[in-house]
Amino acid sequence: MTIDVWMQHPTVRFLRSDMLASLRRWTGGSLPAAEVPIEATIAMMDAANVQFGLLSAWRGPGGQDLISNDEVAEWISLHPKRFAGLATVDLDRPMQAVRELRRRLGDGGFVGLRVVPWLWNAPPTDRRYYPLFAECVEAGVPFCTQVGHTGPLRPSETGRPIPYIDQVALDFPELVIVCGHVGYPWTEEMVAVARKHENVYIDTSAYTLKRLPEELIRFMKTGTGQRKVLFGTNYPMIAHPHALAGLDELGLPDDARHCFLHANAERVFRLERKVNS
Repeated sequence: MTIDVWMQHPTVRFLRSDMLASLRRWTGGSLPAAEVPIEATIAMMDAANVQFGLLSAWRGPGGQDLISNDEVAEWISLHPKRFAGLATVDLDRPMQAVRELRRRLGDGGFVGLRVVPWLWNAPPTDRRYYPLFAECVEAGVPFCTQVGHTGPLRPSETGRPIPYIDQVALDFPELVIVCGHVGYPWTEEMVAVARKHENVYIDTSAYTLKRLPEELIRFMKTGTGQRKVLFGTNYPMIAHPHALAGLDELGLPDDARHCFLHANAERVFRLERKVNS
């Protein structure tokens, strides 16, 4: 079984957002321009034998509701054996954000929170995140975020693993943090933070396996690293078959490969009942 820990089922609002202009250029304009049925996303997963995915909701400042929690909840209800959700919140309304996160985690379909710092121009040490971190700890779910440079034309500073992820892990040692997009060009920093903190993890979303940085591949082959790295695509920016191409060339031992594709995600997001039902 393969689990994708960072993917989106895209809405037209998401695909047409100005923030994705640079990504559309990188992909040669190959992103869909019209509404995509959820069955098309499942078919793409099936083409690569990806059995389960975590669908991200997206919200930004100024009322940007690009993929709503309600939409993600609907897709999960249609295909509960294929999807769980990562909730989004409005950082500008802190108490409303906490209540929304609590409500979504209470309905059983959502297994974590995702906030993309560059979208808010606010690193994870911003005070607005901290009530949400406390709620994640109490609920026993991960906080998922982005590390590394930004593909969209927004400042990349918010994606630095050091000092931001390091500081959050020091302030909230019980918080499980899953850092997407491998942290490039600060991948060595990201690996160092994951080694240092028991509850910090890395996912490979936004990178095909053929493009993973060497320092991350070396980490995945270590005893610590094999339990710290999770597979993700960032679909629809990268399709599942393309993301997984070159898996054998990584040279991962069988145990490390199993952890990377499945076991780490199942453990970190507590998916045992969802993926084995």
